[in-house]
Amino acid sequence: MKTLITGASSGIGAEFARQYATNENELFLLARREEKLLQLHNELLNKCKNINLIVVDVRDFKLLQEKLNDIGTMDLIILNAGISLGHTHTDIPTIEEFKNLYDVNVLSQHAVLEVLLPKMQAQRTGKIVFISSLSSLFTMPTAKVYASSKRALNAYAEGIRFKYAPDGIKVITILPGFIKSELTDKNDFKMPFLLDTDDAVIRMRRAIEKGKEFYAFPLSFYLIIRFLNLLPSLLSQRIVNYLS
Repeated sequence: MKTLITGASSGIGAEFARQYATNENELFLLARREEKLLQLHNELLNKCKNINLIVVDVRDFKLLQEKLNDIGTMDLIILNAGISLGHTHTDIPTIEEFKNLYDVNVLSQHAVLEVLLPKMQAQRTGKIVFISSLSSLFTMPTAKVYASSKRALNAYAEGIRFKYAPDGIKVITILPGFIKSELTDKNDFKMPFLLDTDDAVIRMRRAIEKGKEFYAFPLSFYLIIRFLNLLPSLLSQRIVNYLS
């Protein structure tokens, strides 16, 4: 199985690489930090059928697409690359911060699929995995840019799912809660239901193998968010003010 993982140099992406590194899998690991990718390559070299490194900043859409043009058709694409601004109390992020986050979290995903989706469509099989977030379901004011980018990603994934289902392509949207990673290391508050990276990726792999269209976890955290969305606006506002 040929698998592409974006944002593969650390955290969730690197753990996906570790768990998919088998004699049956050929991995394509994409990230901007070459040193980190080389370390991962050396770690997995004897465990995997073949490992290909793609060193590129996903915000460089032209170079990203040039590199992807040469890798052929994938069986599994895990769109994991993402950044956050942390949970900041700054009233208005700068336009540069906003654009940079959307370039990584949303536009780079389309840049990848613009190249690889037609190839997958031609083979009439394959899976595309979008790594979203539970924050996309309830937007805290301290994470408004990140949450909005993930909500946009959910909508985009839904459209791709409906469009390409007749071509045998399975689209899976995963909404994890807090997972130990470089992304969450920025947070200076107690994160509820915080999961170890390896445990979280095991859960996500199971969802991918089962072909679930939508997988939100941990379940307790997801149900709390669903409950908050059912509350009257005034009560939700009070809860948000308290938590913020």
